[in-house]
Amino acid sequence: MNWDIVEGNWKQFKGKVKAQWGKLTDDHLDVISGKREHLAGSIQEAYGVGKDEAEAQIKKFEALNTDVPPKNPS
Repeated sequence: MNWDIVEGNWKQFKGKVKAQWGKLTDDHLDVISGKREHLAGSIQEAYGVGKDEAEAQIKKFEALNTDVPPKNPS
């Protein structure tokens, strides 16, 4: 999964992220804005896991979500 595409299509991905990590609020998702590092930090805070665990969860999410829509033209 290409995170540049995720950033460009963040509105579509917010629902998938919310479904995966239900403890993340809409405010969290607005701050994350498709940034992988922000997602990892928010997972760490919300779930009380370490950096390695947050990264492992994101990698699993990436593997399960290969149906990425093409980036919208600006």
